Order: sequence, then C-alpha cells, then structure tokens
Amino acid sequence: MDNPSLVIAGGSGFLGQAMARHLSQRGYRISILTRGPARTSAHATYIPWDAQSVGPWAHALDGAAAVINLAGKSVNTRYTPANRREIIESRVRSVRAIDQAMRRCQQPPPLWVQAGSLAIYGDTTQTCAEDAPYGEGFPVETCIAWEQAFAQASYDQRKVLLRIGFVLDAEGGALEPLAKLARLGLGGAAGSGQQYISWLHIHDFHRIIMWCLSQQTASGTYNVTGPSPATNQAFMAALRRSLHRPWSPPIPSAAVRIGAWAMRTEADLVLKGRRCIPARLLRESFTFDYPELRPALDAIFAPAAPRAALG
Repeated sequence: MDNPSLVIAGGSGFLGQAMARHLSQRGYRISILTRGPARTSAHATYIPWDAQSVGPWAHALDGAAAVINLAGKSVNTRYTPANRREIIESRVRSVRAIDQAMRRCQQPPPLWVQAGSLAIYGDTTQTCAEDAPYGEGFPVETCIAWEQAFAQASYDQRKVLLRIGFVLDAEGGALEPLAKLARLGLGGAAGSGQQYISWLHIHDFHRIIMWCLSQQTASGTYNVTGPSPATNQAFMAALRRSLHRPWSPPIPSAAVRIGAWAMRTEADLVLKGRRCIPARLLRESFTFDYPELRPALDAIFAPAAPRAALG
C-alpha cells in the first residue's frame, strides 16, 4: 500500500519545512503548495499555487490523508496599509481557495488542519485558555477574519484549528534572532520584561500535528503552546543560561522601537505578549515532552546532551 499523502499549503516557511521533514521521515508523501516554481526535494514535491484561486494544484488534494494550511504573509513587517491588507487577504483567500478546491475533489481529505495564532487574545497577562475573550488591535482583527473564513468553509469533514504560539527551534523561527542577540551580549529583557511568551518546543509541535492526524476525536480549536508560558524577562534569562552567556542589561522600549523601525518591523511583536495555556490538549490527555522552558532550551542548543541532564 502506498504511503499516505499530505498537502501542506504555504509550506515553504520555517514551520512548513520542519513539518515536511518530520512527516516524510514518518512515511508520509508530502506535497507543498508554494508560490515558487515546481520542484522536488528529499522530503517533498513542490506544487505552484497563487494562494487565492483554484488551479491545477487542486489535484494534490484528491485522495490525500489531510491538508494543513499554513499560508499567509509574514507579520514580521511594518503594518503599513498595504501590508495590513495583504496580511489579512493572504490568510482569508488561501482558506477560501482550499475550500473551493475541496468541492472539486472526488475524494476530499478527511481532515483539514488550519493554522491560526494566539495573537487573537491580544496583549494580556491574564491566563488564556481556548474560551478566553478576544483582545483588540490589528493582529486580533487579522485572527478573527482568518478564523471566520475557516468556520464559514463548506467543508464538512473533520476540521482542526491550531492557534500556534512561539515555536522554539535553533534552525529558524523567532528564536534564532533572539539567540544571536544573546550571544552578542544583547540578551536582556525587552521593555518592561513582563509581557508573556507562550512558547512550545518544535518536538512537541510535531507531536501535536501527529496527534491531530491520528486522533479521530480531535476537532475544533486548540491552543498550540506549552503549559508553562514565561515572561520575556524569564525567557531571556533562561536563554542566556542555556547559551552560557552572562547577565545582559534590559533593553528600553524606546530602543526596541528604534531597532524595529530600522529592521522594518513592528516593536509590538516584542513588547506585547499573551499568557496562553493548552487547556484542551491537556484535557484530552496530550502530554508534553518539554513542559518546562529551561530543559526545552537546553535540548535545542545542546541536542546531544542526555535527557537526564536536561531535567
């Protein structure tokens, strides 16, 4: 019997690439829908799409075990009117395109896993489970439009929405620049340092994806984050210890804003945060291999270390 196929839409980024490697090593045939050219790698077949209309790429969905949609313009940019529009539209249009493609399938995938974001809870230090109220601001508006498009999709088989937090990995994502700053002696707390980071080791992220694929009862919305969110101050302290770096002075909010302006991004990505917990995953008996921050960071930066030494 052929290995089951999976389609990852918008899988050319950090999470999509890591997911493709992980799933292909576990026997899945991976197709990645990309804005780039058609090609084949050791882990996936890349199929061009425009992320907004149905095209030949739709054939990849027919008979697949699942589609996982990660598509959307990066929020690591300035929130100009043009970028705001593209951030929202790239998410909403990709959901609608996949929904339209599903209708054309003779055998649509029995599972649709849709990425979302913990940013829907806004900037808060209150503990947020999946039923917490939404926040305010542009990131929240983006998340609401994104989730509404998914909820309105006519696809009527199993649907899972993953509100994804700060995924930790040394080879990409937001941890990589933070580690570089820490190594340069600039690893102090940002602003007040009291804003929360809801983090997750990439190993547990992969395990959650596999859990969604295998657990037929998994459905609806899940916070995809570890059970121990940390303040920015505590996170940076743990990162320095894992990298064997000394204490670093805090970085004032004004300096963060100047640096963000120079890097053409938004300071609020660092200065604001949210304190989220994976209430549904825990209630449904998912167990984390890395529930605590320091062992998670130690495992990332010293992967050859024995597990006993990480505890």
